[in-house]
Amino acid sequence: MTIVSDRVEHEIHIKAPPETVFAYFTDAERHPRWMGVEATLDPRPGGVYRCVVHDKATVLGEYVLVEPPHKVVFTWGFEGNEDVPPGSSTVTVTLTPDDTGTLLRLVHTGLPHPSLASHDRGWTTYLHNLSDAE
Repeated sequence: MTIVSDRVEHEIHIKAPPETVFAYFTDAERHPRWMGVEATLDPRPGGVYRCVVHDKATVLGEYVLVEPPHKVVFTWGFEGNEDVPPGSSTVTVTLTPDDTGTLLRLVHTGLPHPSLASHDRGWTTYLHNLSDAE
């Protein structure tokens, strides 16, 4: 994990093929298995990306790019939050196959400086949950 300027960067290896990992970013039933308790997802450019993380945090954005099974880009922010409002930052996820699964690279840009550390901790936790994807 790395915090650089206005971005948080993470890489993690997952012992599943890119097709399987990609579904966790686009399938509303799979998404809560690694992040949140509920998701509303319309994985097409302009489609809604909404994740109820817990009772006090709901992420709202939209898909910008959806290239199965290798890349997904969506905007990110929190409903009712002035510091990181809905759609104010961007998450780019790139999935690269290798001999034993998938290398996932996540880059979250456009975050205000005070929010970098909390997002870094959050992505660390949630990507760890995703590391056991099947």
